[in-house]
This record gives sequence, C-alpha cells and structure tokens, in this order.
Amino acid sequence: MKLLFYLVFAFVHLLASVTRAEQAAPIELIIAVGAGGAPEYEQSFREWGERWQRLGEIARANTTVIGLSPKSETSDLDQFKTAITAKKTKTDTALVIVLIGHGTHLKQSSKFNLRGPDLSDQDMAAWLNDATRPIAIVQNASASGPFLKSLASANRIVITATRSGNEQNYARFGDFFSNALTNSEADLDHDDAISMLEAFLFASNRVARFYDQESRLATEHSLLDDNGDGLGTPANFFRGIRAVKSAKDNVALDGMRSHQVILFQLPGHVSLPESVRAQRDALERQINQLRLQKKKLGEEAYYLALEPLMLQLARLYHPEEADASASDNASVEESTSSETVENDTQPPTDP
Repeated sequence: MKLLFYLVFAFVHLLASVTRAEQAAPIELIIAVGAGGAPEYEQSFREWGERWQRLGEIARANTTVIGLSPKSETSDLDQFKTAITAKKTKTDTALVIVLIGHGTHLKQSSKFNLRGPDLSDQDMAAWLNDATRPIAIVQNASASGPFLKSLASANRIVITATRSGNEQNYARFGDFFSNALTNSEADLDHDDAISMLEAFLFASNRVARFYDQESRLATEHSLLDDNGDGLGTPANFFRGIRAVKSAKDNVALDGMRSHQVILFQLPGHVSLPESVRAQRDALERQINQLRLQKKKLGEEAYYLALEPLMLQLARLYHPEEADASASDNASVEESTSSETVENDTQPPTDP
C-alpha cells in the first residue's frame, strides 16, 4: 500500500510540476489608491497602483481603478462601494480587492484613508456580507490589522500589512507586494506561477529584511487569513509555501486557499477548464486537511485515506496516464507481494 502511494505521489508531482502553474482562474480587480498626504507618498502609492494595473492588463482582467484619476463629483468612497456592489455576484472567478495608502485606528474604528470620506472596516464588511464569490483582499495600509478580523469569512482571503491597529507608521508592505506580482523571484515553489500566498510571503520577507538591514525596529508585521477564522498567520510560520509551526490551541493555519489563487503565470502555461480546476482545488484542500490528521489516524490509515485522493488528483491532469500508472503500480505491488510469498514458502536448501 505504501509503495503504491509513493509511486502515485511521484506521478502526481511530476504532472503538477509541468502544469500546476498554468491553471489559474481569471481574476477581476478593484484597485483603490488612497490619499497620500504628502508628495513622496502620493508618488509611491501611484507607482504601487500602476503595478497592479499592469498585472490587470497582462491577465486581461476586468479592472476598476479608484483614486488615480482626478477627483470627480462622486467621492472615491462611493465609487468603491459601487464597484464592490456590482462585482460581488455569484461566480467562480476570484475578485481581488487592493487597498493602497495610509490607514488609521482609533478605539474600535479602523479606516483606510481615501480622498474625501474614509473607508472603515465595518462598512467594507457590511458591503461584502452577502458576497457569493471567492474574494481576496490585500490591505496594504498602516493600521490595517483590524480589517483582517472584520473581513474574514469562508471562501475569502484577507491579507493585511500590519497585525494590529497600533502599527500606524508608514507601511512598506504594499511596495514589496506589488513588486512580487510579476517577479519570478516570488515563485517560491518554482512552479512558474505566482500565487497570492507566494506574493504575501515574498513581501513579508522583504519587509523583514528591510528593517533588519536598516537596523530599525520593525513597525509592521503582515498577516494572512484564508481559513475564515479571523486570526491570521504570519509569514515566519511558513517554510517554503507550507505552514510548519503550530498555532496556539492547535488552531488551523492558513495558506492552502491563498496558494490556489494565481496572480501571474510565467510562459509555458497550459490551462485547465474552470470546472476541472475547481475539482482540483477541492481535492487539494481535502488532502491538506487529511495531512493535518496524520498523527491522529496513524500511518496505515493515513495512507489508505490518501491514496484515492491522490489518484483522483492525477486523473484530473491526464486521466488515461493516471489510470495506467495506477494499474501498473498495482501490478508491481502484487508481483512484489507474490514473490515474497513464494520465497517464504520455498523449502530450505542443504548447504
């Protein structure tokens, strides 16, 4: 059984290494660039927003940009609300909402600073309350931490530049995150694609490196939530793209869903149909949940449960090859077992 599993795993891994990066679903973008307050910040925020715009052009994504054009009679806040309301309808396409700018936090209220009226975490949560599509939110502002708890929900990814509202200094996270979008260095698992998780890890690590090199106390600590519990996981809980540290009270860690949202694909991609991609995502989540139960189940039960999931995953890529591989592997295992039995029953020979 274990031999069969390892052969199936190797087969799936080989297929994934060839095609995993090329299965990105299309995305839609809402990019909101807030008030800079000073020329140097205005320029920086504009550059970050334009990087996201370029990603939208490359991905041919339906993109709405707020805050980069001259002010109009309709406030940026109203434009943002209108964009969210129009795009939260049921679809399997991921909606990526990007907030670039400054933030503030006072008592129980956290806000993203727009030109004109500001956006509060409570208002944004209310506008998204009945959303029925996958949503990823990248809140790059200072004091953005409270947005994570307010916006966390099932089928949703929330990334914040800070872990609390008290980290109110200028946040550099958005600079590094927007640099990761089309940067091959952000392809941490070398699968020729950059996922939401990889961009988060790349940006978080670059932020930490900046403060370390400048010998400065870090004033921003980013968080990722994609399991809906509103707690968030920091980048230093990950080794590569997998969370390896244990959270307090064994709370489930984040990372699986955010790695399934692909922001950018490098050349050489081969697309899967959307329905097949959805099946793959569901199987990967089942495998991830099973992996978390390995110690509880025991090795034999774990591999018995894992094998059919791996075979199903293989069939999504190349049905005929997967079935042939499984058949061949079973034959190998049966042959090995027969040889063992035969050898065990052979009478001993005289020396």
